[in-house]
Amino acid sequence: MANSAWSEKVLRLLRRMNNFYLPVSNRENCLRFKIGEAQIGWIPPHVASLLERFPEVFSPPHDGAVSLCHSLDSYEKRSEAMDAVLQTLRQEGSLPCLKGWRDEKYSVMPKFSDPPLMWIERAATCLFGVKQYGVHLNGYTVSSSGEVSMWLARRSPTKQTYPGLLDNVAAGGLSAGFSIKQTLVKECQEEACIPAAIAEKACPVTTVSYTYEDEEGVYAETQFVFDLELPLDFKPIIGDKEVQEFYLLSMDKVKDLLATEDFKPNCAMVVLDFLIRHSFIEPDTVPCYQEFVAGLHQTLE
Repeated sequence: MANSAWSEKVLRLLRRMNNFYLPVSNRENCLRFKIGEAQIGWIPPHVASLLERFPEVFSPPHDGAVSLCHSLDSYEKRSEAMDAVLQTLRQEGSLPCLKGWRDEKYSVMPKFSDPPLMWIERAATCLFGVKQYGVHLNGYTVSSSGEVSMWLARRSPTKQTYPGLLDNVAAGGLSAGFSIKQTLVKECQEEACIPAAIAEKACPVTTVSYTYEDEEGVYAETQFVFDLELPLDFKPIIGDKEVQEFYLLSMDKVKDLLATEDFKPNCAMVVLDFLIRHSFIEPDTVPCYQEFVAGLHQTLE
């Protein structure tokens, strides 16, 4: 595929994953979600109308914002009140995303370095546009002649999200109480049977950030990205049945796949970042190079 056509297809992916910033987005109609003076998310209109039924938890909209009530003045009180609201909405079945309830607690804070203000069920994060964090691993090999290949996973056809699409060799969301590196090592073992002794050698290299919206809500996500050179004789093994197959592919093949619909979108972004950092695509030969870099590092304020 010619570089111009390839670049345009990848650029469309980045625009899709950052569509909350586009003029045609629903951002102007969303309400800022606040705890005290701190903004922690964005609430879509269809969610804001439901929250009016819970005045003991959410204050009425004011100056374009909805806040948790001031009486909820601790991590525990906020978390318990939010969980009670979500359990009610889940039982009513009016919000499709809650049908994918995972019993995973995600920490909520203005910035990753801030102390958590509460936790929220993972499936509900998009309803409040709170920032989500995860880890993604680029697992690759280098042959004796210097040729780089990358391990990719094919997601299980029974996955709740993006079934059957290509994924990084290991990845997962950052649950409350787990560090970034702990999550990485855990996901490596669970998804690809990569021993901790190997996984712990992975190097943190960057973050990939983006914000998109769909009919369910707002997804403000940051992925902590690691690179790991795997031994040539190592082969990932399916662990927790979230993967149906692993492939070791040349970087040319991986690059071509990025311009297809075969990749889970945020995983495609992580791989695109790898291609940039390791000079498999360069600014002199790839149109939109600068737009690629910018699109991989959009942060929501």
